[in-house]
Amino acid sequence: MARPPAPHADEWLLDNSQMRRFISAVNAARACESDPHKIVAAVRPDFISLLADPAWLPRKFQQPSTESGMGGGIGMWLLYRAGDGGLAFSALVVPPGAQTPVHDHLAWGLVGLYKGEQEEEVYTRQDDGRDESRAKLTLSVRQMLRPGDLYELLPENDIHRVRTTSADTSVSLHLLGNDNGCIWRHRFDPETDSAQPFRSGWLNVDCEDSDS
Repeated sequence: MARPPAPHADEWLLDNSQMRRFISAVNAARACESDPHKIVAAVRPDFISLLADPAWLPRKFQQPSTESGMGGGIGMWLLYRAGDGGLAFSALVVPPGAQTPVHDHLAWGLVGLYKGEQEEEVYTRQDDGRDESRAKLTLSVRQMLRPGDLYELLPENDIHRVRTTSADTSVSLHLLGNDNGCIWRHRFDPETDSAQPFRSGWLNVDCEDSDS
């Protein structure tokens, strides 16, 4: 009888005491809770503390890159990935004036601004999602973000776009309940009501089925 595949080990692309404390708290929360709202509420204080600490994130994880699947020189740096695929913690680096495409995440999450300033636009889907190539979106929230600001990602606000509005590159921290760099998710064009699958990838780690 064939054995089930061995579980993957957790990956620490950045390993220091602040990271260890934070990830330990997050994994404890998701071990105790299955409700995304409760998980997000439980880890929020630890996330706020990490956002306020200017020293733990090395500069190499705060650099833009032309290699990102997001385009526009946007860098997606993986910091930690759980072996069960249920958690990824990363830094999103957006150059001045650049913006992400409108996209979804397909998971619960917390996003907080670490450096620079950003504008976030949140979209609400009006159709039933049956047609994978179409999506009727309406803009529901536009907000300006400064260092220390954070927001939750839940099913009701999973689709958004962010743009750097400061003269300096912005860096935001993303805690997601999946491996958001390697799963296939969606990129949207609200002007044409179109949707297409995309995978952003990570700058510093290949996805398992990547040809690169």
